Amino acid sequence: MIYITGDCHQDFGRFNTGIFPEQKEMTKDDYVIVCGDFGGVWNRGGENKEEKHLMDWLEGKPFTTLFVDGNHENFDRLYAYPVEEWHGGKVHKIRPTVIHMMRGQVFAIDGKSVFTFGGASSHDIDGGILEPEDPDFKRKKRKLNQGWLPYCINHVSWWRQELPSQEEMEEGRRNLAAHGNAVDFIVTHCCASSTQILLGGAGYRPDVATAYLEEIRQNTRFKKWFFGHYHDNRNVNAQELLLYEQIIRIS
Repeated sequence: MIYITGDCHQDFGRFNTGIFPEQKEMTKDDYVIVCGDFGGVWNRGGENKEEKHLMDWLEGKPFTTLFVDGNHENFDRLYAYPVEEWHGGKVHKIRPTVIHMMRGQVFAIDGKSVFTFGGASSHDIDGGILEPEDPDFKRKKRKLNQGWLPYCINHVSWWRQELPSQEEMEEGRRNLAAHGNAVDFIVTHCCASSTQILLGGAGYRPDVATAYLEEIRQNTRFKKWFFGHYHDNRNVNAQELLLYEQIIRIS
């Protein structure tokens, strides 16, 4: 079985047995995929007591937890995990069965082919990105707080790796080409530019990630595309599904 859900932001309460009773029939050969903003690898100083408890709790679940990265991840720590091969693609293993599916990979899972590509632009940075080493950091932070302007702090709550590199995008192209540009499922955090317009008109700005995913959308045959990021549950069209709190079975 494969289930899929949206952003967690380190809140994994939806995986309690009372909310997700289907897990009673699941084993480690069954999967739950999170469409980014997993948040389980977040603490700046390394794995603290709370984080260790959460990751051990997920590891103790009967299923295997998989996730693509979102924009709210600590990429300094996430990318420090060793890169391993798993089911045909590259991963970071947070625990043996809590696994980060890297960008531009094609995995063979439960007889299905799954293309993964995490990342997105942060929307909560109207006040900009503050640099902790800036001599005016405290003054700027105080001014933004007084004006109630949302901001992020580099390497504390924001990382440039939220958007893909050229190498990651090119690896995705190569891996899709090796599979004849056809997969069963696509799992991302944000969506293609044209899909984003359907969600919010001009309310969302296109960027390098949505433009790349638009290229993938135009050149890849797929059955279903699942994504998160926009904090809603919505069937955008017959092929593309936006997920937030919902957990749905896809295989």
